[in-house]
Amino acid sequence: MDRLDGNQRALDMIDWLTETASVRDFLQHLVDDAVDDSGADGCGVTLQRRGRPLTVVSTGGVADKLDEKQYGQDDGPCLEALRTGLLVHVPDTLSESRWGSYPSFAADLGIRSSLSLPVPMGTNTAGALNFYAAQPDAFTESDRVALGAFAAQAGGAIALAQRLADTEDFTRDLQNALASRRVIDQAIGSVMAQHKCTEEEAFDLLRRLSQETNLKLRDVCTRLLTDLAGRAPAPRPPLRPRP
Repeated sequence: MDRLDGNQRALDMIDWLTETASVRDFLQHLVDDAVDDSGADGCGVTLQRRGRPLTVVSTGGVADKLDEKQYGQDDGPCLEALRTGLLVHVPDTLSESRWGSYPSFAADLGIRSSLSLPVPMGTNTAGALNFYAAQPDAFTESDRVALGAFAAQAGGAIALAQRLADTEDFTRDLQNALASRRVIDQAIGSVMAQHKCTEEEAFDLLRRLSQETNLKLRDVCTRLLTDLAGRAPAPRPPLRPRP
């Protein structure tokens, strides 16, 4: 197995994070590179949130089938690594007696050995990195050490990718909230001008109209401004970080 220096690997992961458009793209790059370096025939990333495991990305064609078999019987090397936080090594599926019918299922798919490694990512998400090989005893002790270090580095990178995605979601929600507030403020101003009333009175009028029509307050305000101007209110430019 070809192994990069640990520091270089960490730098590569940072580069992937900055160059990919989504968490999923980053994870796909991660498993593709892991398979290239390990010599495995397949690899998948399992993440568990709210108690439900899911293979978010995979490569090699068999990882999805093997993972889904484990999810279906709620047992297997992937789930054991995820739940215990320990490396789970299967030298040969033909001589494996753990996990019920899973080993024979894997052997029937042409997979003779596997390596499942916990991916530490924090309290809200658990994960595992799963390698599958067509040859028995495909993962030597040195491979297991190297891939264990890789999984640890991957955990930090995945956690960072998730935080970045959460930040993007927060920014998008904030932009939507600001856009709604802008439309509502414009509508309040228009009502105040038309009815010569206070800001509070204008807001109460719009709120009552929202309740009577069973429409969201923003939609009521948008309709009002559209009727007055003959066109929908212009959207606010998106938030951008200061240079």
